[in-house]
Amino acid sequence: MEQMKERFAKLLLGEDMSGGGKGVSSALALSNAITNLAASVFGEQWRLEPMSPERKARWRREIGWLLCVTDYIVEFVASQQKSKDGVEMEIMVTRQRNDLHMSIPALRKLDAMLIGCLDNFKDQNEFYYLSRDAPDSEKGGSKRNDKWWLPTPKVPPNGLSDAARKFLQYQKDCVNQVLKAAMAINANVLSEMEIPENYIESLPKNGRASLGDLIYRSITVEFFDPDQFLSAMDLTSEHKILDLKNRIEASIVIWKRKMNQKDGKSGWGSAISLEKRELFEERAETILLILKQRFPGIPQSSLDISKIQYNKDIGQAILESYSRILESLAYTVLSRIEDVLYADYVTRNPSYAGQKRNPLTETPQESTSPMDETASEGPNSMTLSDFMGWTMESNDSDAKNEADEIPDEEIEGLNLKLTEKLASIVAIKKPSYLENLGGQRSPTARH
Repeated sequence: MEQMKERFAKLLLGEDMSGGGKGVSSALALSNAITNLAASVFGEQWRLEPMSPERKARWRREIGWLLCVTDYIVEFVASQQKSKDGVEMEIMVTRQRNDLHMSIPALRKLDAMLIGCLDNFKDQNEFYYLSRDAPDSEKGGSKRNDKWWLPTPKVPPNGLSDAARKFLQYQKDCVNQVLKAAMAINANVLSEMEIPENYIESLPKNGRASLGDLIYRSITVEFFDPDQFLSAMDLTSEHKILDLKNRIEASIVIWKRKMNQKDGKSGWGSAISLEKRELFEERAETILLILKQRFPGIPQSSLDISKIQYNKDIGQAILESYSRILESLAYTVLSRIEDVLYADYVTRNPSYAGQKRNPLTETPQESTSPMDETASEGPNSMTLSDFMGWTMESNDSDAKNEADEIPDEEIEGLNLKLTEKLASIVAIKKPSYLENLGGQRSPTARH
């Protein structure tokens, strides 16, 4: 009770403990509270192992406190009511706002699945971790200079068994599905947030100035290939990827404003035809989508940060922050799984141990591995509904308990709605140059 009083006092004060009324908005205070809670609970999830009971109980208790706010964000809907004399009347009743009614149960389900995935490593005994202070001779080829602060995974001298490798690959596939779902929900929420005026005022007046001449010419050529475009860009560091993402997002905002102000009287007016402007915007959005899929761990862009900072809608703030921290946790778990697979790979292929690995690339795997074939698209691949457990019973007790909270009659409709929602974000109308997008990637690539 004392913890809950403290949490909600900070929210009501807008994090201004002086009480002077200079605090942040309620939406930002809630967003920060969810982000800080996740950082304190999951910030040191450095190993593939179950969370301690204390941390797990704290997470469920305190995230429940913060999410309970959504129970009181309602909207009016029409409903039928029969009076005492038998006359049916249409009245307006309140129910949880539609976006929250649809997304909060889905996010809770993803939350339970991630914690359940960590619980699945309780009885594994084929790999273990060396401390950060262990000598390099013990770490051997599995040492990762790009992740020096993490404990080093160690596998048997002959590598993992086939069963352990398949188990890790299956867990990786499950977490990858959670990652994609969280990313889709987060992207949808951010797309619905208004663009702050101060962000718009900071933009140049045309897309060329935002992108730079080289990128602008590459996007506006007659025959455009996004893979060729990205292969020509320098994506060797997180900073360079984020800079490209910021430039492209800014150009999309500029082009959309130009299309909405066709009279040319405003400084945002466009001298290029509407058709070409729409084409350029479509190409830029395609590049942005590919970047988000290839590099899910990249920090938030300037536009996203600005939207979160100035957003006033409390429901959207909760959905954005909750989906974002689940996306971050899924990416962390995925990275820990890839670290073990990497250690297994270099153990079985000692010649690879001396090569420098780019932390932004995927774990190398043999293309002829049977495990990769099962991981690639095929008749046995599981769908998002399978992983979410809406069309079949889950073996994970935590996930099942969370699913049981959703009334049976709503599950089918919720599944359909979320599927449509994810499709609207993840799926794109593929021009001819995108028909084979992803078809030439490694089966282990993160899509």
